[in-house]
Amino acid sequence: MKKYGLIGFPLKHSFSRQFFNNKFESEGIDAEYVNFEIPDIKEFKNIVADNKDLCGMNVTIPYKEQIIPYLDGLANAKEIEAVNVIKFDRSKGKLSLIGYNSDVMGFQDSIEPILKEHHTKALILGTGGASKAVFHGLKNLGVESKFVSRTKEKGDFTYDELTPEIMEEYTVIINTTPMGMYPNDNEAPRIPYKMLTNRHLLYDLLYNPNITRFMLYGKEQGATVKNGLEMLLLQAFHAWEIWNN
Repeated sequence: MKKYGLIGFPLKHSFSRQFFNNKFESEGIDAEYVNFEIPDIKEFKNIVADNKDLCGMNVTIPYKEQIIPYLDGLANAKEIEAVNVIKFDRSKGKLSLIGYNSDVMGFQDSIEPILKEHHTKALILGTGGASKAVFHGLKNLGVESKFVSRTKEKGDFTYDELTPEIMEEYTVIINTTPMGMYPNDNEAPRIPYKMLTNRHLLYDLLYNPNITRFMLYGKEQGATVKNGLEMLLLQAFHAWEIWNN
């Protein structure tokens, strides 16, 4: 039996294990998908050493950038500088761990159908690994992006700098932070929601809960909203292709 898995911390919110195990059962694939919830990325080496039957892994918060020094090479993740898929390559007689990013493709495929002509500029909330994938996905779609962070050192804007002029100009807002994720689903990124209009598109990479506070507050102002469940599914399809190519 082949084994696939997910590393991150925490993992209670993740649907990946359920998705892949359902896929394996329904398609008669002799494999299992397990969660490796580790509080420190240094434990990754032990996971690899103790699980000789691993064929591929997903990477989630907070390790999409921290995992890179533990890999033998990067494929399309090199430019993005964030990894969410690891291929266990044994084709040359020894194990090589190669990092990929399927978040870019999953996000891009998910948001493209709901972009309108006036959606030419975007604010990306957060500066972690997921934000980098979003930036490249938007770039591929011709959407200019700026990062929003709590500190000026990390982002182009801080949350306090989001003026009415900026909010009017940037009509796509992507939440790549864990703010609002179950069980802390009463939280939301600190943006001026009252400045939103029906010209705005709010996309939350979170999918648990189904409607986050970020989305709810946007919906109340007439904005179009979408969660990250479709992105999760699309990136999972791409991950499966990477593992089995």
